[in-house]
Amino acid sequence: MDLMGMMGKLKETQQKIEDTKKRLDTVLIDEQSADGLLKITITASRKIKSISIDDSLFEDKEQLEDYLIVTLNKAIEKATNVNERELDAVARMDMPSIPGMDNLFK
Repeated sequence: MDLMGMMGKLKETQQKIEDTKKRLDTVLIDEQSADGLLKITITASRKIKSISIDDSLFEDKEQLEDYLIVTLNKAIEKATNVNERELDAVARMDMPSIPGMDNLFK
């Protein structure tokens, strides 16, 4: 086994993962409530970029809170799926098969 070559490959893979993480900061995911009264934009890095709330939702605090919880959770789930898929793809593409290192970049 070429240890130096493997270390170089590991460093290269770490750089690709960092580059992918930076790119995920720019990937936007839109989510909205079923009726479209609440809209959320979040990055694939799970940072909220915008929230748009229809004026009618301000009349019922509990309903607004419920809408926020449900819609934010759906947006975060989508962002997490995109994030994990992208990072896994980079790690698997470049990493040599070394037992026990498959979860190193998660």
